[in-house]
Amino acid sequence: MPRRNKITVVGAGNVGATMAHWAVQKHLGDVVLVDIKEGLPQGKALDLSEAAPVMGFDCTLTGTNGYDETADSDVVVITAGVPRRKDPETGEFTSRDDLVEINRKIVGSVTREIAGRSPNAVLICVSNPLDAMCHVMLAESGFPKERVIGMAGVLDTARYKYFISEKLGVSVDDIHGMVLGGHGDTMVPVPSHTSVGGIPLTELMDSETIDKIIHRTRKGGGEIVGLLGYSGYYAPAASVCAMVESVVRDRKRVLPTACLLNGEYGYENLYIGVPAVLGKAGVEKIIEMKLGDKEKEMLEISANAVRDVVKLLPY
Repeated sequence: MPRRNKITVVGAGNVGATMAHWAVQKHLGDVVLVDIKEGLPQGKALDLSEAAPVMGFDCTLTGTNGYDETADSDVVVITAGVPRRKDPETGEFTSRDDLVEINRKIVGSVTREIAGRSPNAVLICVSNPLDAMCHVMLAESGFPKERVIGMAGVLDTARYKYFISEKLGVSVDDIHGMVLGGHGDTMVPVPSHTSVGGIPLTELMDSETIDKIIHRTRKGGGEIVGLLGYSGYYAPAASVCAMVESVVRDRKRVLPTACLLNGEYGYENLYIGVPAVLGKAGVEKIIEMKLGDKEKEMLEISANAVRDVVKLLPY
């Protein structure tokens, strides 16, 4: 019997558990859920497993508080880390410097555990601040840059496409576009490469409407936090699942991916979201798009924002 793909998800919270849900429902492979909280990954793995007879999947789910069960994984998704928190007494949020240092230690520790047991895996970062944590995973794993990538652009692009489809009243299947750059307020939606059923977006919307959609895309995560009181997880989990699927099935999809650039788009040794071909070996090719002057300016602003965070790392 051929070996199934093995997918490890570190962090069994909302994003990690939902990612596991999508993965087994799409029959992508066996899934190992890892979390430090005792009972949490075991309980979620068992709950999902009990859905198998109803939903018709045969993939095996394992929940664990350790890493031995993750050995020989094909893909590892790391969602571990802490979010920015508000101090109830001062009303101040965790500083960026403190958040980077806290999550650097968490993500670094997880990466070392994973790398020693799955030396051939593709690592996908979901932890924030995402672009900086990709640098941490690269340094701590010792893996080639092609096998250490980050998920943000697929999510940002999904939001961008949905907002366009909603405004025009058309199917999301007919929206084609891309969001580049870092994950956050400086992300770079690219209207010049956006089309609806092959028709350029600029022929269907005026610049003011497009700018409003770009603004909403950049604030998309915050909009959900404002409604729920916590971060969204369906769309983030679905987005990382699309990347996992392209890797384990060697689909070679072109997806916006946080990749380490070495000369592409004029940047060196910096993780930035760009179009990439994802296959069994991770990033097989980075595609360079022609950008307009305004888009180049936005990408430079985004790159500088990433640099500012990466400067806080000891690597």
